[in-house]
Amino acid sequence: MIKSRQTKSGIRYDVRLRAPDGRERCLTFRSSKVASRYEREQLSALDRGTWIDPRLATIKFEDFSKQWMEERHNLRPTTVGLYESLLRLHVCPTFGSLPLAKITPSTVRTWHAELHGSKPITASKAYRLMREVLGTAVNDGFLAKNPCAVKGAGKEDSPERPTASVAEVAALADALPDHLRIGVTLAAWCQLRRGELLGLERRDVDLLHGTIKVERSANHVKGGLVLGDPKSEAGFRTLTVPPHVLPELTNHLDAYVAADPRSPLMIGVKGGRLRPHSLQQAWGKARNSVGRPDLHFHDLRHSGATWLAISGATTKELMARVGQSSPQAALRYQHAVQERDVALATALSKLAIAEPEEPSVHAPRDIRGMDAEAG
Repeated sequence: MIKSRQTKSGIRYDVRLRAPDGRERCLTFRSSKVASRYEREQLSALDRGTWIDPRLATIKFEDFSKQWMEERHNLRPTTVGLYESLLRLHVCPTFGSLPLAKITPSTVRTWHAELHGSKPITASKAYRLMREVLGTAVNDGFLAKNPCAVKGAGKEDSPERPTASVAEVAALADALPDHLRIGVTLAAWCQLRRGELLGLERRDVDLLHGTIKVERSANHVKGGLVLGDPKSEAGFRTLTVPPHVLPELTNHLDAYVAADPRSPLMIGVKGGRLRPHSLQQAWGKARNSVGRPDLHFHDLRHSGATWLAISGATTKELMARVGQSSPQAALRYQHAVQERDVALATALSKLAIAEPEEPSVHAPRDIRGMDAEAG
């Protein structure tokens, strides 16, 4: 109900409503017309079951997102770093000071369009994060509806990753310092992520059976290098090392890895665990020296997975080998199978040309001139 009262600055109109929790809510307006419209809207929302406490919706996005991050205890350190970076650099500069109720579909659409114009991949990541944060606000009763409603905005259309040839991978390994060359070899031929490679230790290598175990990942986050689990449950795996790689791996263990089972496989110049930035610096010089400045270190893994697909690996085999939990992620490597299929078809034609043609047992009769004879 609406009650008017006289104050020093004039008449004020109090709108009092009883919320679903049984508690009374009161908001004050200067205009009876605005107060009446607000009362009608709130009563209608109460009838529909979509009523939101107006005081909750005044919470600023930055404050709510900080609380949201604090409650996500199961996030990997690298994911926490990514989310904090996206919020700090791309989301909060636009929405941080806005109350949740003031974030509208149109403001989200404009923000996404501007960010997508310069950084399409970042725009997709930031949009997905914001949609998830505001989805929690809806579930918690802070908002009636999620304003992130831009169709297809969360889809990440990554450009096709470049691949390296077998010869280029060998050249890249040769271009690195001797204590780092095994990193290129294992990343390509064992399809390892950078964090998985840096997390390997002597105890993970079984030269007798020719395998390595992936049981941890080393990544740089705020505060330094952190050892954690692989990216997903599928990341825990035992990989057979291609036979031609075993001699190089054996030599590396003998020359650079301490006898302690927990000694890191990839070491820095001082003998400790190799840091990502040190590997990146050496990698940058190596790729430029072989004329492939377009290659990222992760492209070694992509190249190796592509070789697997060309070699005939099934989707499930690819998933197991590269440590992917979804078929969609593994299928991207099978684009090369079509190229291989063309080569196989060409080989079939060569086979047919090489074989002498023999007459068929069921060769058709020569019917030329039959009509004339029948006449």
